[in-house]
Amino acid sequence: MTTSFLRDISSNPANAAILARWREIDLPNAWLVAGCLFQTIWNLQSGRHPDAGIKDYDIFYFDDADMSEAGERDAQAQATAVLADLGITIEVANQARVHLWYPRFFSRPYPQLASTEEGISRFLVLETCVGVRPNQATAPFGVAGIYAGALSPNPLTPYPELFAQKVASYRSRWPDLCEKPPRV
Repeated sequence: MTTSFLRDISSNPANAAILARWREIDLPNAWLVAGCLFQTIWNLQSGRHPDAGIKDYDIFYFDDADMSEAGERDAQAQATAVLADLGITIEVANQARVHLWYPRFFSRPYPQLASTEEGISRFLVLETCVGVRPNQATAPFGVAGIYAGALSPNPLTPYPELFAQKVASYRSRWPDLCEKPPRV
């Protein structure tokens, strides 16, 4: 499944270009994550162009030696410079510092993370917990749910109101997606 998932997400020209320039981005324990991956699959399944409607491309990294906003801005600037010609929005986030801003932004607690992979495993929608880097994917809950169009709440991030907002946003663009009950 990983090979076909990597092939499918690479049909999005921006994903392919980002992965081709991965070494130039040069961030510690970095992964291309989230919408640019699962939305590419949903686009392919709904007959759209692979990059249709994808608003940004997220890169998560983990640097607990520099958890400053300035360090994260520097990482953002580096990735933006490497990918500027693609004409896409790149968002870079240091997972070592999410616990510092998440409560202010979402009014919910968030644990301090130990890795980028742990951050990926905490997305609100279980099936969207995916990340890639050249020739490698991480999907702690698998990718079958992405291909099935399932949307399940993640028990690691139990925020029903935020989950409902995500589901409504996704279903407004991909109406065939289906909300699943929480896993027990």
